[in-house]
Amino acid sequence: MPDAVTQRPAAIEAVPVRHVGRWVAAVVVLAIAAEIVFTLATAPNLKWSVVGHYLSHRLILRGIVTTLELTVLAMLIGIVLGVLLAVMRLSPNPVMAWVSWVYIWLFRGTPVLVQIFFWFNLALVLPQIGIGIPFTSIHWQADTNTLVPAFMAATLGLGLNEAAYMAEIVRAGLISVDHGQTEAAQALGMPRSLVMRRIILPQAMRVIIPPTGNETISMLKTSSLAFVASVPELFTRSQQIASATFEVIELAIVASIWYLAMTSILTVGQYYLERYFARGSMRGLPPTPIQRFRRILFTFHAPPPPPMEMPVALPRGH
Repeated sequence: MPDAVTQRPAAIEAVPVRHVGRWVAAVVVLAIAAEIVFTLATAPNLKWSVVGHYLSHRLILRGIVTTLELTVLAMLIGIVLGVLLAVMRLSPNPVMAWVSWVYIWLFRGTPVLVQIFFWFNLALVLPQIGIGIPFTSIHWQADTNTLVPAFMAATLGLGLNEAAYMAEIVRAGLISVDHGQTEAAQALGMPRSLVMRRIILPQAMRVIIPPTGNETISMLKTSSLAFVASVPELFTRSQQIASATFEVIELAIVASIWYLAMTSILTVGQYYLERYFARGSMRGLPPTPIQRFRRILFTFHAPPPPPMEMPVALPRGH
C-alpha cells in the first residue's frame, strides 16, 4: 500500500487530433482551382500575349489615371457632403433633418447609372445655367455643356450618390458613441466643438473608417459606369481598343488585372488605417500580415487568434 501511494503516474502523451476531413476538403478545393487555372491558361482562343502587350499600353495607363481621378474627386464630394448631411440629419432643426432625409432618400433610391446619365444630358432640359441676385441686373449664365462636360457629369453623378451613403455611415458612427459621455464632458465645462473633436470623433472613427474604406474600393470599380458619359477611364479605354482589334476578352482581362491591383493596394491601406484607429479599443493590436508570415516562417505554427475584449463579469443573478 505505501508503494502504491508513492508511485508517480506515468507522463501523459498528448496525441494531436487528426483532421482528415480538413485535408480532404483542401485537396478537393485545390484540385478544382488548379483545373480552372489550367483551363483558362490553355484556352485555345485566348491570346495571353495580347494581354501582356496591352497591360502597359499608354491608352490603358491614361485610363487608369482618369479612373483614379474620378475615384478621388467622387469620394471627396461624398465624404464632405455626407458629413454635412449627417450633421443635418441629427440636427434638432426639423427643416434641416427633413431636407437631409429627402436627399438621402432620393439619391439612394435611384441607380447611380441613371444619375450619371441625367447629369450628362442636363443640357437637354437646361441649355444654360445662371446665377444672380433677384430684382437686380447682377446675373451670370453660361452654356450647360461648357459647365458640365462629360468628366464633370460623371464626377457629380458618382459623388452626389456617394454622399447619401456616406451620410448614413457617418450618422451611424456618431450615434454609436454613448450619449452619457457627451453629457459628462459638458458637465466638466467642455464646449460642444471640443467634445466632438476629443470625445465623439475618435470613437466614431472606429465605426466610420471600415465602411468608408469599402465605399472607396467600391467607388474605384463603380467609376467604370462613367462609360455611359464617354469618359475615357480604364474600362472605356479597354473597350475602345477592343472595338478596334476585336480582342474583347483579352482587353477585359487587362482591365480586370488593373482593377485587382488597385483594389489590393486600397485594401492594404484600409487594413493599416483600421489597425491605427483600433488602438485603445483592444488589449493588443492584431499582427500585421508581415508579422503573421514571419511567425509562420520561423515557428511553423499558425499565429494565435487576435486578442479580443475580455467579457465583463456580471454579478450572479443576471
